Amino acid sequence: MSLSKPNASAATVTTTRVSPSPFSGLCVNCVDGCPGYCEVGRSALRGREIIYPQPFGKVISGSEKDYPVDFSHFNIHGTCVGAVGCDADPDKATFPSVSVETEITGNGTKIPMKAPFFTGALGSTEIARVNWEGTAIGAAICGSILVCGENVCGMDPQAEIKNGKIVNSPELARRFKIYKDWYDGYGTMLVQLNVEDTRLGVAEYAVEKLGVEGIELKWGQGAKCIGGEVKLPTVERALQLKQRGYIVQPDPENPLVQEAHKLGGIAEFERHSRLGMVDEESFVKEVERVRNIGAKYVTLKTGAYRPADLARAVKFSSIAKIDLLTVDGAGGGTGMSPWRMMNEWGIPTIYLESLLYKYLKRLKEKGEFVPSVAIAGGIILEDQIFKAIALGAPFVKAVCMGRSTLTAGMVGKTQGKLIEDTYGKGKEYEDALLRTFNGAVQLKEKYGKDFKKIPPAAIGIWTYYDRLAVGLRQLMAGARKFALKYIERDDLMSLTREAADVSGIPYLMEADMKEVERILG
Repeated sequence: MSLSKPNASAATVTTTRVSPSPFSGLCVNCVDGCPGYCEVGRSALRGREIIYPQPFGKVISGSEKDYPVDFSHFNIHGTCVGAVGCDADPDKATFPSVSVETEITGNGTKIPMKAPFFTGALGSTEIARVNWEGTAIGAAICGSILVCGENVCGMDPQAEIKNGKIVNSPELARRFKIYKDWYDGYGTMLVQLNVEDTRLGVAEYAVEKLGVEGIELKWGQGAKCIGGEVKLPTVERALQLKQRGYIVQPDPENPLVQEAHKLGGIAEFERHSRLGMVDEESFVKEVERVRNIGAKYVTLKTGAYRPADLARAVKFSSIAKIDLLTVDGAGGGTGMSPWRMMNEWGIPTIYLESLLYKYLKRLKEKGEFVPSVAIAGGIILEDQIFKAIALGAPFVKAVCMGRSTLTAGMVGKTQGKLIEDTYGKGKEYEDALLRTFNGAVQLKEKYGKDFKKIPPAAIGIWTYYDRLAVGLRQLMAGARKFALKYIERDDLMSLTREAADVSGIPYLMEADMKEVERILG
């Protein structure tokens, strides 16, 4: 079975003319005269543009690599005996009675959430900007955490910067206000910091001027092992970002580059963030600095780096007593990352979480502080959520889902536009929303006249999250676990020996052996 698909992908809008070589991905016979359908051929024409999924600002992408072990290599144990967290009474132990609420608990802090899933960071990519309203409102009404990603202030065309520091960012202010207007006591909004954000004083502006409660320090993400990237359509925008201290390629100040841009040979510029350099002392000092600014919550987002780096994330988070550690495995989603990097670097989610469990368990056994943990990396449905929580139990309190949340919002937005184009904005429009979105009636019941203020994108996210919550309750009831805190690793079985070796979850033919012997005598 091939684990990789080189040289042709829907992500890069490339294909092959005939059957490809399984090793190189090139057509088995490359013909002189071919216009260049494959990634090599298109790269001969467009070069570095083909590194990234296409078209930028319109797509979110995830790895297509088939990893040897993933969540499908585990099944969930069910049982017909008893109930944990509920009376063992058929009239009481029903799946609607299962609680899926969770809490992110730090060193004396607490973030309640209505369900154990939240959206990944929506940062400075165009697709994140244009879909922010629906996602922010959706997250708020769902009672979940919302993460505003890196570089938002630095990318804001209207941002005011004095002495190298942000003093006003209408875009970040807009983003926070939308979430705050719909916030109802569950979840919170986190603003990420990378190297450029720290230099620009984003934490100070977000916390002191806007009232943001949480700051997320960012080491990386599962989609790539380099800094954040976006594309810029004009030379004027590229010059602005270079002047603000970003790495911009090709150089927009070069006259030849400017001429090539006018001719269309260079269609876009790339803005790159710098690589962070991590060490224990600077990390602990940064956590203290952000707390002193006034942040109520300080969290860390790290990516699919090598095992030693995961150990650093766990240990440093324990020393600094942060509120949440989000670990993002390879294979998840992104607004813009190099496509081959997405497929060929980093530790996939199952492997990463299995290592994470070992490291956290070791900390707990030593009596050290263990922060709440969230797992990310290709998780989209309730069975995967259950498995992710169980695989990392009792440390994993939630899962982070960036790409699927945005997908639900974009579908909701598209359907809402079709409805508006058909019916306008009157009563027929509202009736059509109720017909189209299964969850709309619950929102109308809760918000009354304010229901009409909820954008279809947010309705789509709420309806998707509601489906996940109901599906999770059903799986938990089948395992006879009536609250999230009762889910444990023993609720899973490995379907293959390799999955058992990687995770430490018993192979299904060896599960319950002691109990079986006791029952059979």
